[in-house]
Order: sequence, then C-alpha cells, then structure tokens
Amino acid sequence: MLTQVALEAESTLTDRFQTTVPGPVRQALHLGKKDKIKYVIQADGSVLMQRAEAVDADPVLEQFLSFLAVDMQQHPEKLQPLTASMRQSVASLVADVNIDLDTPLPDELPAEDE
Repeated sequence: MLTQVALEAESTLTDRFQTTVPGPVRQALHLGKKDKIKYVIQADGSVLMQRAEAVDADPVLEQFLSFLAVDMQQHPEKLQPLTASMRQSVASLVADVNIDLDTPLPDELPAEDE
C-alpha cells in the first residue's frame, strides 16, 4: 500500500541523541516550546510522530505540592537531610512489598471486611 507524502524533512542526532524538530514538522503538528511529542512504532518498523495530548493535572496534588513549596520557603529551618538511618528505616518498612507498576488498576476497589 502506497501512501502519499505531503512533506519530507530531515534532522540530525547530536552526540547526546538530541535533535531539532524541523520547522515544517513543528507547524504541521502545531508544536510550541515545551510541548511533548509522542512516538508510535509500527509493526513494520515505521514510526509515527504526533503531538502528545496534555494530561490534566490532579488539582489535589497540585495544591499539596504548592503547600509544600510555600512551607519549605517560609520554614527552611524545618528541612532535614535524609540520613542513612532514615533510609534504612524506610527500606525495612517496604522490604516485603512487591509492586508491579505495569499491572492495570481495577475499576473498583475490593470491599473491605467489616
């Protein structure tokens, strides 16, 4: 199956595997500074490049992080470095906890025993 090519552009990878998205591609995808790009690798090895959709921020998390930032600025004397004993304490609390971050979450939480 042949597809029509509307635009063809090239860019070069730097030593750090970075590149500049060519202007016509930025225009076609309506990309601006700080926008994210999504790459979809097809079974035949071709790659689709799309503008990534913005993910809605969690308002509760945003408020909590803002609270923390303000509190840290107003009370820097309360900040403490993470000590080796604190790290060991946390490690011992979660030593037997196994979490698979790739496992989908259930639609509903299981009912707790009453």
